[in-house]
Amino acid sequence: MNLYIFIFVRLMLFLHPSSVTLLSRFSFLTSNPSEMDRPLLGRASARSCCSYSTLKAWLPILSWLPRYKLKWLQMDVLAGLTIGLTTVPQALAYAEVAGLPVQYGLYSAFMGGFVYALLGTSKDVTLGPTAIMSLLCFSVVGGQPHRAVLLSLLCGLIQAVMALLRLGFLLDFISFPVIKGFTCAAAVTISFGQVKNILGIHNVPQEFFLEVYYTFYKIPEARIGDVILGLLCLTLLVLLLFMKTSLGSDADVPNSTFSRVARKLVWTVSTMRNALVVVAASLVAFSWDAYGYHVFTITGKTSQGLPPFRPPPTSDTTANGTVISFGEIVEGFGEGLVVIPFMGLLESIAIAKAFASQNDYRIDANQELLAIGLTNIMGSFVSAYPVTGSFGRTAVNSQTGVCTPAGGIVTSVIVLLSLAFLMPAFYYIPKASLAAVVICAVAPMLDYRVVAKMWKIRKLDLLPFVVTFLMSFWQVQYGIVGGVTVSGVLLLYKAARPQIKVSDHGVLVMELDSGLSFPATEYLSRILHTQALQ
Repeated sequence: MNLYIFIFVRLMLFLHPSSVTLLSRFSFLTSNPSEMDRPLLGRASARSCCSYSTLKAWLPILSWLPRYKLKWLQMDVLAGLTIGLTTVPQALAYAEVAGLPVQYGLYSAFMGGFVYALLGTSKDVTLGPTAIMSLLCFSVVGGQPHRAVLLSLLCGLIQAVMALLRLGFLLDFISFPVIKGFTCAAAVTISFGQVKNILGIHNVPQEFFLEVYYTFYKIPEARIGDVILGLLCLTLLVLLLFMKTSLGSDADVPNSTFSRVARKLVWTVSTMRNALVVVAASLVAFSWDAYGYHVFTITGKTSQGLPPFRPPPTSDTTANGTVISFGEIVEGFGEGLVVIPFMGLLESIAIAKAFASQNDYRIDANQELLAIGLTNIMGSFVSAYPVTGSFGRTAVNSQTGVCTPAGGIVTSVIVLLSLAFLMPAFYYIPKASLAAVVICAVAPMLDYRVVAKMWKIRKLDLLPFVVTFLMSFWQVQYGIVGGVTVSGVLLLYKAARPQIKVSDHGVLVMELDSGLSFPATEYLSRILHTQALQ
């Protein structure tokens, strides 16, 4: 019997690190027979305590919900409302980046709030559509909704299995230069991809180099209304962002009621700038359309109501009636099935670690993997495409003073209400305004200062950066794979050719700057013989 208990506990330890307390308890019982003679009530109480501890590790909501306070509720509702008004226009815009109908952005924006409230370990992180995941999704599925939904399921399964097997350490092999090279290239690709919507031109190829050529080629076909509206939206968004960054800290504000109220008003307006600009642009488009002047390219008709809860499709049918099997679809995903889950995990965990360090709390990386994986799995049942943590929305969430992950539930409710009641209003949203939102959201990702930093600290890091940056314009996933390959080669070269300091103090002394591994043995032997002969 003790053997069965021990095997079960070892399995629990393998699945979750917090089960170590359970293991120590059972190991103590099996190695001390006298313990087995304790009253049943005492042993049941101990088992109950260990079980609850393990349950809290799997469901972090049990750690903060029993001590939830009214003040926390007020802050969570405020943060949830703020993020909700930011999420709705961004989700619509990111669906355009993914090449999907705009409602799919909202389908992807609400499941994360519910799942992460149960399983997440960061109070700040918000899960939903992001520019990078939208770009990756488009590069793999080419704007086909059914395949995007199936991709979400498969990515979620991969991420959940990685969490259960505690494979989060694999993310460490994606180096900083690769991440920066990819994000900089993604910022350029996404921003330029929205220029055609600012100009109001159509039938532009999606492949980057052809897109650049045909965008300039078709400039004479630009619609004046879209150009003016797009530039106005960009200008307003930049001004509102500048107002927010120029507010300064609370200590710089004069100690008067009017000053504090004015500062809060400016902060609120600038934080909700995306929603305000999109609403204002929609009113302008509606006004012109009501008078019979169709001067803007608008979103058009969208599916109304909440998405049905159903399993994602496992096959697809082409326009000519050809049925594509599950295996053929998966084969078509190719390396995207590796790149998208890894990039989703990397982006979200990096954000969670950054804000955990900033706000002085700890996260469980494997639990974060599980939360993201289950979000994508459950999201596939409501027609969502792959999601991850959003840095911009997480930053706003933290600045608003969110206290628990419950703020995400409020955000999700706002998205659901938008789907249920506001979809007819989305008909008049100009595509130029959504393009302006996307461009302003991804522009900070183009971090040119990182090149100077790498040049100053370690010039060799520029090699994987440049490879990733350039290859990403060919195919996004190729850029990541190429960058990781170059980083891996540099890592292996360093292991095979370690730096050796040689000194002679009567005897020959050789010092390695790192541990000795088998690829370096022949090199070390050759250096040793050469120095000894000298």
